[in-house]
Amino acid sequence: MDNHIEKIARILRVDRRVLEELELGLEKVTGRMGVLKTIAEENDRLLSEKLSILGLNRNSRAIEVYDALISKIESDDLALLKYIGLERDSSAQAKRTVEFVKKLHTPATGLFLKKEKAKQFLIAEPPKKILAALGYKYVEEMLQKEDLLEVYSALRFLEDQEWQNKVFFKQYETLRPDDFEQRQIEVRVLGNKWAKAAEKFVAKKYHNISHLKELGVIFVVPVYLGISGETLRSVSLLLHYLNEVKFYSTVFEIIKNEDKLFASRLVSLLRGDVTEGRLPLIVKEAWQPRFLVVQRYLSKNDDNDWRLFEPHINPEAIHWQKAEEEMVSINKKIPDFANGLDFWENLGTVGDFFKTDVGTNVLVSFNLVDTVMALVKRRELLKYLYHQQEALWNKIFARYFGAHRLTEVSTKYIFRGWFEV
Repeated sequence: MDNHIEKIARILRVDRRVLEELELGLEKVTGRMGVLKTIAEENDRLLSEKLSILGLNRNSRAIEVYDALISKIESDDLALLKYIGLERDSSAQAKRTVEFVKKLHTPATGLFLKKEKAKQFLIAEPPKKILAALGYKYVEEMLQKEDLLEVYSALRFLEDQEWQNKVFFKQYETLRPDDFEQRQIEVRVLGNKWAKAAEKFVAKKYHNISHLKELGVIFVVPVYLGISGETLRSVSLLLHYLNEVKFYSTVFEIIKNEDKLFASRLVSLLRGDVTEGRLPLIVKEAWQPRFLVVQRYLSKNDDNDWRLFEPHINPEAIHWQKAEEEMVSINKKIPDFANGLDFWENLGTVGDFFKTDVGTNVLVSFNLVDTVMALVKRRELLKYLYHQQEALWNKIFARYFGAHRLTEVSTKYIFRGWFEV
């Protein structure tokens, strides 16, 4: 039995025969041999190195490893918070965090919905809860006094999701390429007036940062959650969204030449559509390695979604990998920040099984984002694994075909939902 196949299959929760078949096919197509074995060996080496730094070893209990990782990320979060500067005012704190992130990643330009068109949509379908929250009767009056992009951002946390999807965003089906223009991605902190309105949403989701792909906007609601990991979570999310918004802008650029399909494909992107039906079986003689393109984290809704057990790549994991790389290299761009974030370098795909106190084996992710999110949700005893697992699928593809090809096929086949190599 090939132990490397068994190890990776367990981490990805797939039948080892799926990986054996995939490996044989990829070796035939690329001529690259022993790729999965190398990945497994790198995983083991990095695990041993990091466990040693944490004062642990491969025989340590799962809870010891998990707690050590949480303690490490908590320490890193505190160091980052102190550097950015703790402010009692949540708006000032949010602004400092945004300015810090902009030093790491200058917002790019991209293709986004014209503001005038966005105004027309608001006038045509008035957001009643936003109007009521701000004390206005008419959209026109509101837009004379309020910032358009802040109003649009508030759609995400004030209006009902059903109304957004079935009424407001239904208007997007009429969009044309000339409704879009080139401008810089904006990262902004919403005014304090929105903080109280968003309190319930933020408290429920532990989530005060979001984005509008079509408008090229990333926004922060100035609400301080007061939980460990909040600073690292905020920085990682902002970096992630900067990469994600740019990625989708690139796809907007691709589809702008498809006038008849533009609106439907735009809406598909914003919904995060993925392949719904299982792909047809291929006769053995014609079989080629096949990957799904899954543009969102399916594990958030269903940990047993069938698509998670098929060979696939995940554009979302590409954005997170870039964000992680930017985080662990902070001291290269900001030399006076002496941080320990380099501990997390190259750990995006790393994880392994450790025994619990009752002798069962559980997977522990060493992924930076998984660990940050686990710290933030520690009160709910939630443990995160899916960032590491999806990053590992991407790594398998990239090791055979290259990181550039990974991004290329992510955009090329995002609508079809799958491809053969």
